[in-house]
Amino acid sequence: MASHGPSRAAARGEHEGTDISTEPFPVPSRLCAYTDLTAIVLIMLQAGYTRTPLPSARPAPLASPVERPSALPASAKTGRPSGRRDPFLDNAKYLTIVLVGAGHLWAPMQGDSRAAGALYATVYAFHMPAFIIISGYLSRSYEGTPRQIVRLVTGVLVPYLAFQTVYTLFMRWLDDPQREFHYQEPGFALWFLVALFVWRLTTPVWKNLRWPVPVALAIAVGASVTPSVGNDLDLMRIAQFLPFFVLGLQLRPEHFALVQQRAARRLAVPVVACALLLAYWAVPRMSSGWFLREKSAEEMGVPAWVGATMVLAVFGCGLVLTACFLAWVPRRHLWFTTLGAGTLYAYLLHVYPIQLSRELDWYSLDWVGHPAGRVALTVLVAAMMTLLCTSPVRKLFRPLMEPDMPWFFRGDRRTGGGTHGERQRRGRPAG
Repeated sequence: MASHGPSRAAARGEHEGTDISTEPFPVPSRLCAYTDLTAIVLIMLQAGYTRTPLPSARPAPLASPVERPSALPASAKTGRPSGRRDPFLDNAKYLTIVLVGAGHLWAPMQGDSRAAGALYATVYAFHMPAFIIISGYLSRSYEGTPRQIVRLVTGVLVPYLAFQTVYTLFMRWLDDPQREFHYQEPGFALWFLVALFVWRLTTPVWKNLRWPVPVALAIAVGASVTPSVGNDLDLMRIAQFLPFFVLGLQLRPEHFALVQQRAARRLAVPVVACALLLAYWAVPRMSSGWFLREKSAEEMGVPAWVGATMVLAVFGCGLVLTACFLAWVPRRHLWFTTLGAGTLYAYLLHVYPIQLSRELDWYSLDWVGHPAGRVALTVLVAAMMTLLCTSPVRKLFRPLMEPDMPWFFRGDRRTGGGTHGERQRRGRPAG
């Protein structure tokens, strides 16, 4: 799946430039022997330890004129992406963004109930790792070309600046009239746009390292034991979530095929059950802040070696639970599949009703503390996230999320600049 051209593809979720079939991932016969989730996770990790071989110094002989047309896919003949989307990835993106909204809803409730705390910790252990792994997978073709840089700026950096401004104004109106504009301190949930910008910008580096995932893990561990990293641009989160993005860059369709086997789906049931029991046991003994990855070991009140160990532990936990989650994601086209293209819209827009509910202290209402009330709120948030992924919402907020900025870039074919219509006339995807 090619780079979601860093910008608008990130917003629309388009699998640009990648020939991913709409059929379920084929399972290679040599992989059928793996039926244990541990083996599956190890194989996925192994992807980060292998380097793509360099091309041969001797160019391959050209095909004969008769063979050339049949050897090229339709997209290569026309110069346009095939435009095909994989329903598995769209389903995974939609379900993940629903869990993101539910997790933000549950955050203020986790202290009121041990069961709620266990559910919160379990979801937080994997929902952002899964989202980031998929983002990395969709960034595999990013090479820093002029056109990709344009898309990265207009689809990630500009939306961050716009939504950081809107969020500051929103908080001024809601709670803090003196709140200042601090663009180096991302507002609620906006850290992901900063992280995505940095990760995509460094993608060519990770694609050329011999051991990308171990290096990314070393950076995550190093950040956790370095209190001076600070809060600017949420660099601590960027560093500690980095291994998931780098792992996504190394994955291939056959790795997703592993977790789609029937045996993997069955094994995911006891694994998740054990995770919930472990989380229930750990709620009074461990801070859920480890899953947020926003503080150093010193800020968490533990020695450096404990912090380093916890970084590796939560990485492993997130990877295993992500494999379980992906094992349950449907492979076929369903009613919510097309909503996977609007997940970034839902991510950025759900911030405001969630923050409004916290500032107005709706959680203090009596019915909210009842289990049935919490279930009802969860269903309501799932419906809200679904609505925010729909086409009308995306059309309404597209000028803010996917602005046309021909005045800012060179409007020629090399940069991919120009207006929406000009890009379509060139045969370039508008998103």
